[in-house]
Amino acid sequence: MARHTLSVLVENTPGVLARVAGLFARRAFNIHSLAVGPTEHESISRMTVVVDADDLPLEQVTKQLNKLINVIKIVQLDPDASVQRELLMVKVRADDASRTAVLQVVELFRAHVVDVVPDAVTIEAIGSEGKLAAMLAALEPYGVKEIVQSGAVAISRGSRSLTDRAERTLRTA
Repeated sequence: MARHTLSVLVENTPGVLARVAGLFARRAFNIHSLAVGPTEHESISRMTVVVDADDLPLEQVTKQLNKLINVIKIVQLDPDASVQRELLMVKVRADDASRTAVLQVVELFRAHVVDVVPDAVTIEAIGSEGKLAAMLAALEPYGVKEIVQSGAVAISRGSRSLTDRAERTLRTA
């Protein structure tokens, strides 16, 4: 199975998230990550869905998604033709003896310390899945206390806008 990233533009109405997620669940797809948020058009939201799936079943699900009334457009994003990022916050043990080493790891990965207490620091990092995994591996020896990680958000490279075309479609409908 391969990992696929779908950018799904939907009407910003109640229940759309449940219908889209339900469609994946009915087809026994495990959603690796799901991020939803508004776009520059208040009537449109963007879902970034990352799934592990074979190509043919994914094509069938994409066709069924297109049939949902609130789905405007679906694009499968090629990793080489898109920018994808995740947010990670991690709480790490950092007493007086280890704090300097932990802060060096933070600096190495261009992350930021967002909270400090006497025995721990909370770090915020943004990057690819691989970068975040590497940072966690580097912090592991110091004692990771807690992790929270967002799903991927992704956008295609270049000047073309997926939401501009979608907004025109909504106005003509």
